[in-house]
Amino acid sequence: MQKKPENQPENTSDKKLVIKALSALFILTLIWGYNWVVMKLAVQYASPFQFAAMRTFLGAVVLFVLIALTKRPLALKEFPTMLTLGILQTCGFTGLLIWALVEGGAGKTAVLTYTMPFWVMLFAWPMLGEKVQGWQWLAVVLALFGMVLIFDPLHIKSDGFSMVLALLSGISWAISAIISKRLHQRAPHLDLLNLTAWPMLLGSIPIIAIAFILPAPPIQWTGVFISTVLFNVILSGCLAWVLWLYALQRLQAGVASMASMLAPVIGVVAAWIQLEEVPNSYELIGMIFIALALVTISIISIRKHTEIDPAQGQE
Repeated sequence: MQKKPENQPENTSDKKLVIKALSALFILTLIWGYNWVVMKLAVQYASPFQFAAMRTFLGAVVLFVLIALTKRPLALKEFPTMLTLGILQTCGFTGLLIWALVEGGAGKTAVLTYTMPFWVMLFAWPMLGEKVQGWQWLAVVLALFGMVLIFDPLHIKSDGFSMVLALLSGISWAISAIISKRLHQRAPHLDLLNLTAWPMLLGSIPIIAIAFILPAPPIQWTGVFISTVLFNVILSGCLAWVLWLYALQRLQAGVASMASMLAPVIGVVAAWIQLEEVPNSYELIGMIFIALALVTISIISIRKHTEIDPAQGQE
């Protein structure tokens, strides 16, 4: 009977971890994809900063309750990095994208925010040493072409301010992804819920201050608005961020960000169905290219992490 290579259990374990990470990405893309419609509905009943303040602060509260119930570490560690992540992930990413939704459509905002993977690819090269290689370039080209088609740059002037806000949101998210990856490399045993809760709480403070300072109409506490807040606090604000950081710790930053590009496709389709933001033929073709990029990058990721090194087990 042929003896199994000594490294086979390890490779099987690696494969399972990669599949779990990609599954986490798929779930969070469903949540974040549909949440573009949810947030567009929310800002009809409250100002963008009022809604962002509730989403982020209440989300942090829920996370700290989970930390206490599960008896996980509660102490704030790596304060400078946590504060930076709070500013980038909460103020930069969340605050800017909600503001962009007030000024523009949900579908276009979702797509432009998700230029994030290209900024990650750009910043991960010098900061993490993660070079884009081989077939990964095909995924980048497919995704880039799809983004251009959906973005429709010829009509950017009609909602240029919203587009700038969405772009800045994507850049802020990309930088936070790089910093999160470096933090995990420096402190790999840092608790995942702790890493999610503290930046959300610290980043919510400036948004709360802005919400109080800027004049805005009273919040309309309708059933729809309360539902949008609950969706954002529990699913999009807590669960999805935990899934994102879980995947980010187990995959290359570029791979994780590219795989999450299914979310803007879901956002465009959901806005089409529920908000009647009908995409044109270019946008539909663009979504197909993004889907192809997603499949390509996922297959590359699984193969790369499960490939057996023939030099192992021969000593």
